[in-house]
Amino acid sequence: MPNIIYGIKNCDTMKKARTWLDTHGVAYEFHDYKAAGVDKDKLKQWSDKLGWETLLNRAGTTFKKLPEADKEGLTEKEALALMLAQPSMIKRPVLEVGGKLLVGFKPDIYDKEIGAVSRKR
Repeated sequence: MPNIIYGIKNCDTMKKARTWLDTHGVAYEFHDYKAAGVDKDKLKQWSDKLGWETLLNRAGTTFKKLPEADKEGLTEKEALALMLAQPSMIKRPVLEVGGKLLVGFKPDIYDKEIGAVSRKR
């Protein structure tokens, strides 16, 4: 299974994550939400593994612009529908690597979780 990083091309956090992967020699494919959207089954799979709360980017402007009524008391079904309709509401990046699923970019987490993958090269 190939390593895949999901996100938006112009996102600063995505750029940092991709630079880290490149620097550490980790091969990956890039899936751009803006260009290709996100698969409903893939999003549900992530939600089942990590919880939809982990995936929903509440700090982003797209979420903040929602009416308060749409933000309060969200269920998994509602949150997934929002993320499918507007993939920029998904935290970035989502990285599938070495059988692991990581959300967000923190160099120390990447070192710990992916370091072994890059050292195998």
